[in-house]
Amino acid sequence: MGADFGRGRGSASRISQWLRRRPKPEQSEADDTAREALLLAVADAGMPIAPAAHPVGYRCSCERIGCPTPARHPISFAWQTQATTDRAQIERWARNQPQANFITATGMIHDVLDVPLSAGEQALERLLAAGVEIGPVARSGDDRMLFFTATRGTPEDEDEWWPCELDCHPETMDEHPGLRWHCRGSYVLLPPAMLPGELDVRWVRGPEHPLPDPLTLLETLTDACAQYADAVDQNELDHGSVAWPLSR
Repeated sequence: MGADFGRGRGSASRISQWLRRRPKPEQSEADDTAREALLLAVADAGMPIAPAAHPVGYRCSCERIGCPTPARHPISFAWQTQATTDRAQIERWARNQPQANFITATGMIHDVLDVPLSAGEQALERLLAAGVEIGPVARSGDDRMLFFTATRGTPEDEDEWWPCELDCHPETMDEHPGLRWHCRGSYVLLPPAMLPGELDVRWVRGPEHPLPDPLTLLETLTDACAQYADAVDQNELDHGSVAWPLSR
């Protein structure tokens, strides 16, 4: 009985300690200021942004059961028209929604070439060594790297628009596990952002870098993705992650 009593007291003590735990400190004023400055720097570079969901533990703030992209999607269905570079509006969003992540709508001013992290790191090293002009680059979570480029444009004559199988939209993300080209109608999560599991989205190269032509990066990125795919075929990487191209 004494042993059982001791175990009961130990359990009660641990529960009491858990109940007395202090919540994690809220984001400081300095953090808020730095976050706002980074968002405004993106707007100053001409890239429109809009508020997005944020993590609540391992869940999404949208409270959708089984949210497929927790903390990675816009708050509003009207995000394409809502996205703006207006400093006053961005300041209001940042101050009124201190936990919100933000997305940037692609295909207006900029596109984003989105690749598996290991392929992106390899490509970035090659591009820097070759002296190629590289624009902003971000690391998204522990699995993707984002290369920000100038957009292909929106021609007046839609017949001039050249479709590409790399085009990626929010609803087709799972169909492009390798290289994704975010252009019109798509978006990416913008640094600084928090993800479930204490992951984040952060700049590797900031938005102060000019946006390059995407074609100057594309060959190196696709080569790195092809090598990544070869590594998958050779059992060097997880078969659950397959890089573009999917068929060779």
